[in-house]
Amino acid sequence: MSKAVTLIRSDSLSDAAEYAYAATAPAEARLIFLAGSCPLTEDGATVGLGNYAAQAARCIENISTALAEAGASIEDVISTRVLVASTQQADLVTAWEVVRDAFGEHDAPSTLLGVTVLGYDDQLVEVEAVAAVRD
Repeated sequence: MSKAVTLIRSDSLSDAAEYAYAATAPAEARLIFLAGSCPLTEDGATVGLGNYAAQAARCIENISTALAEAGASIEDVISTRVLVASTQQADLVTAWEVVRDAFGEHDAPSTLLGVTVLGYDDQLVEVEAVAAVRD
């Protein structure tokens, strides 16, 4: 199966970003919209209490599982949104570094946000994603 996602980089925009600024998928691609991935175990327990990196890692594990069940992988992600329950930039960066490292060379466009609260007890991180595949 050939990859549907094309990452777009710009020489006219800041190179400070650690991701492509845009991505495209052809009209015939099937889009996969993932719900926000939470740092939960199979039985619904929140992992990594108080640990932004551990929670981000679990979110990526859960995204990878959902993608696989939809017939996709990390390399098919066209964009992400990383939500971090903190007012401290360092906490956002901690979560972001885990997500960035998980995506490796496939640096899909992403938005990193600090939020006041997330949906589960003790939840600090949530990661949303959209993927595109050719069947």
